[in-house]
Amino acid sequence: MLCDRVWRDARLATLAGAGLGEIDDGLVAAKNGRIVYAGTAAEAPRFDAREMVTCDGRWITPGLIDPHTHLVFAGDRAREFELRLAGASYEEIARAGGGIVSTMAATRAASEEALVESALDRLDALIAEGVTTVEVKSGYGLATEPELKSLRAARELGRRRPVTIRATLLGAHALPPEFAGDPDGYIDLVCGEMIPAAADQGLADAVDAFCEGIGFTPSQTRRVFEAARAHGLPVKLHAEQLSNLHGGALAAEFGALSADHLEHLDDPGVAAMAASGTVATLLPGAFYFVRETKPPPIAALRLAGVPMALATDCNPGTSPLTSLLLVMNMAATLFRMTVEECVAGVTREAARALGLAGEVGSLEAGKRCDLAIWNIERPAELVYRMGFNPLHARVFGGEG
Repeated sequence: MLCDRVWRDARLATLAGAGLGEIDDGLVAAKNGRIVYAGTAAEAPRFDAREMVTCDGRWITPGLIDPHTHLVFAGDRAREFELRLAGASYEEIARAGGGIVSTMAATRAASEEALVESALDRLDALIAEGVTTVEVKSGYGLATEPELKSLRAARELGRRRPVTIRATLLGAHALPPEFAGDPDGYIDLVCGEMIPAAADQGLADAVDAFCEGIGFTPSQTRRVFEAARAHGLPVKLHAEQLSNLHGGALAAEFGALSADHLEHLDDPGVAAMAASGTVATLLPGAFYFVRETKPPPIAALRLAGVPMALATDCNPGTSPLTSLLLVMNMAATLFRMTVEECVAGVTREAARALGLAGEVGSLEAGKRCDLAIWNIERPAELVYRMGFNPLHARVFGGEG
């Protein structure tokens, strides 16, 4: 069989089906950027390849996927970190004019090129750990043109680096100062102007919102979801991070790709997500950084069969984190997730959370050949180590 490249003498964690899909004597073959075979060498057809890569027993996993980031922003919030260390809460800082609104001012003032350049540093850190797909949200412009500027910057990241970027419009992230006291008026803008513009210009792959006491109400979130649906865009939701507003159930009602955070998710919300197939995207970096004490209901999600993805939530205020490897360790230690759940959470289930399960996230024929090749003896090392990067090589679309 003719193909472009074959990786042989490898051990595979295919993530195909349930479990890790471990294969000791593995081989992966690619043609035109797609996997044509991933399985045992003994059962593989004979390949006539342009290049044969010997892996010397290294492990190959799917390229890692970060399904929730806020990579595009300007400035930082180190001062707020100091305030939290002194005892201020996230909500107190936000209500005093800090938080998302402070990043808004810096992001509005920055040029599109400046946003791209600053985001590239963060993106490069993810790429260096084997990440091949990244979701990037807007949400720091909080006006139509600044939001579109952020989405354009997100798209540009995918042109400057060998990585797949999924751009998400998060216009309903916080209330900007010019709409103080008028959240419904701002939601009018999001629904009537931002979403149509992002859809018409092909800048967004999904629409997100922050359903929370310091964000937007369930009824306001519903309006955002209805507008997204009217423009053919799938939805995601920041839900149940600080309180239970039943955002998980609302996300499930709209068939959301994912509901994210979920520390305060209740049993009816779990059941609704299980019925709809909505992925629970868990963000242990934010949980750690703001020193939360109530973890997401992992056991209930597990028992109900809700898919669980993991993400960095890379953002300037609550999770300035650019390491999916550390995210896996945090998920295991803070949330008591298993090695299998953690690895699946940054591959197979992360792909599902982006609506890309048919394209990436597992080593299967027909999917894009995005690989991470590791200097490890067993997959548990990816979760076990902290501050150590065992990546040997990264392959994007069959190249690398």
